[in-house]
Order: sequence, then C-alpha cells, then structure tokens
Amino acid sequence: MNDQTAKADAGKLQLTLVPTQIIRDIAEIRMYGNQKYGDPDNWKTVSPQRYRDAFFRHWLAYVDDPKSVDEESGKPHLWHAACNIAFLCEFEREDKEHDERTIDRTRK
Repeated sequence: MNDQTAKADAGKLQLTLVPTQIIRDIAEIRMYGNQKYGDPDNWKTVSPQRYRDAFFRHWLAYVDDPKSVDEESGKPHLWHAACNIAFLCEFEREDKEHDERTIDRTRK
C-alpha cells in the first residue's frame, strides 16, 4: 500500500495524527480574541515576549488547578496557553522563512 505511482505523498505531513481537540480549543480562544479586539490579525502586531509571558501565566494557572478558567474570558487557562504557543510557533516559522530568504539572497 506504499505505492507512490497513484498518489505521491511520501514525506508529507500526516495531519490526521494531530488530535483535533486542540484545534477546536485554539479556535475558541481566537473567536474570543476576535470579538474582544475586532481584528483577526492584530495578534501579529504583538511582540513574541508578551505571548511568552501570557503563556507562562496561563500555564502556571493550569498547573496550579487543571480545571481553572481565565477570569476575563471564562475559557480554560489550558486553551489560552495553547493559543499562545500557536502564535509563538507561527512567529518561529516566519523567522525561519525570513532567515532562509536572507541566506539565499546573500549566496547569489
């Protein structure tokens, strides 16, 4: 069943391996943030350090009480922590792509 002649997908990410609940949880936090701030892209204007700090606050609240919820949003601290990590992962991806583009330009 690993024949690549009909469908060449060797080496591609198997996204179905990712538990889907985290996607739903992050979407809940994103929807809350969009309602609060009115701009779905405003998160891109915030420094990564502020997301690191927010992650730590939510993570420690979760560690202290796994059932705890954020006072302002009413959503679980764990969901907020996951959303902050998602933002940081995106920033890391963008930084890596920027670094790779810069390296490619200097080699030419």
